[in-house]
Amino acid sequence: MTSTRTAHPLTEDDPLDDFTARQITLDGVQKKVYLTGTGPAVIVMTEMPGISPHVARFARWVRDAGFTVYMPSLFGRDGAVPGAEEGVAVFKRACVSAEFRAFAANASSPVTQWLRALARLAHAECGGPGVGAIGMCFTGNFALSMMLEPAMLAPVMCQPSLPMDQPAAMNVAPDELAAVRARMEREDLTVMAYRFEGDRHCKAQRFAAFAEALGERFVARVLPDSAASTDTAPFFAQVVASPHSVVTAHLIDEAGQPTVAARDEILAFFARRLKG
Repeated sequence: MTSTRTAHPLTEDDPLDDFTARQITLDGVQKKVYLTGTGPAVIVMTEMPGISPHVARFARWVRDAGFTVYMPSLFGRDGAVPGAEEGVAVFKRACVSAEFRAFAANASSPVTQWLRALARLAHAECGGPGVGAIGMCFTGNFALSMMLEPAMLAPVMCQPSLPMDQPAAMNVAPDELAAVRARMEREDLTVMAYRFEGDRHCKAQRFAAFAEALGERFVARVLPDSAASTDTAPFFAQVVASPHSVVTAHLIDEAGQPTVAARDEILAFFARRLKG
């Protein structure tokens, strides 16, 4: 699962030079999207505070598993190692952005409409049965909202952290949630979800709420805190300050590690849904 490209130093800014950067306009809104790979499309949505070397590494793992990665730049400085001060500034800007509803319970972030349009485009460009998506942290809920797009077949939520101030709430409008569950029941689909047991930003109450809303369609994995790496960038060490990022900053890239098992399960989920 490693390659010369996935071995980029995680302590240095990542030039992302093995990705193709495209400016994509959808619904009148333009965003930069990084593409790499071939095969069915998987949309990789970055965690806070942006496309870090760890997020890029995960995107490369998805590519190396036989998928075309679409990685939109949603906030932050692309490729940057997450510093504490810069990361907090990015977080504050995102919290007041009209695209995100960081403190809104039972309301979907407007950016999810653009992301659904991206899923349609990616499916048209890459073919196959449909599209996968993974959201992390600030974007964790978005993969579920994207299930309103028929092309979306494989949603993954890693440590969904919105709304920030209500641990048991969900950043999804009730009518959308009902429509998503109905579709999942109709088409026999599931959403995979991951968190660390002691995560301060995605607590057990949130997974309980999703389980109640989606029933057996919500497949949860809760990792022990001992499975999280303690060798993290300043933003994660000083600001996040708890086990949090299952497949990126807190992943321990060694055989037998629970975080590696989670990564491999996600890649297998994409393969099962998108490659038949």
